[in-house]
Amino acid sequence: MEQRVSLITLAVRDLERSAAFYEDIGWTRVESPDGVIAFDLLGQTLGLYPREDLAEELGIPVDAIGGFSGVTLAHNVRNKEDVAPLIECAVAAGGRPLKTAQDVFWGGFHGYFADPDGHVWEIAWNPFSPLSVAGAFRWNGYEGE
Repeated sequence: MEQRVSLITLAVRDLERSAAFYEDIGWTRVESPDGVIAFDLLGQTLGLYPREDLAEELGIPVDAIGGFSGVTLAHNVRNKEDVAPLIECAVAAGGRPLKTAQDVFWGGFHGYFADPDGHVWEIAWNPFSPLSVAGAFRWNGYEGE
């Protein structure tokens, strides 16, 4: 696994209110599918996602004590075939599997694991957001750059 974070997803209770906050501090939304609001950062993207929807996607209670904090870290890969081996590597290193590598409704392929402290990581391949040659992530990709 390359040493980088691609996408920081914040689970939020009120999607539009949270988006307005980031816009009010000067950030600009980028085009994204329904249900997600994204802001490109320097080499990463911050995504806002409804808290209940993200917990449901992970298959965990939204307000579990000592459970889901509402934040996931994502590591995007260049190829669909790279997702499962990275999750297996994380589990072998002491992580806990949360969602096996699988196709996802938006057209990509992903899975989740928790590190030994319970921090949730997504390993994802997004065909709509190709990585740069150096591995940088941008919400709408680096194709042609």
